[in-house]
Amino acid sequence: MSLRIPVPAGKLPRVGARALFEFDNKSLAIFNVEGDLFAIDDSCPHQGASLCGGRLEGRVIQCCAHGLRFDLRSGYLLNSSAVKVASYPVELIDGQAYIVVVAEESAP
Repeated sequence: MSLRIPVPAGKLPRVGARALFEFDNKSLAIFNVEGDLFAIDDSCPHQGASLCGGRLEGRVIQCCAHGLRFDLRSGYLLNSSAVKVASYPVELIDGQAYIVVVAEESAP
């Protein structure tokens, strides 16, 4: 099951920009890279530093605390499939942006 969280118009970043968005005690970073929207948890999995303020190069965000670099599309640390920041699809429906959060299903 997935949940679509509407992004307020004031939180939708323009091309080349980023914004913080909070919902349900989560802090997400939203990036607009050449018109494509990406959303990730704003906490680096290494030591929790904010990723929103990091250095952005294309679809890669660099953590300002220790330099770890993550692909915004997949959330994975570059050149690794072991370390990942949670990433969320962003959908545009009739001009409204939604962050899609897939709910974890409970084990029987």
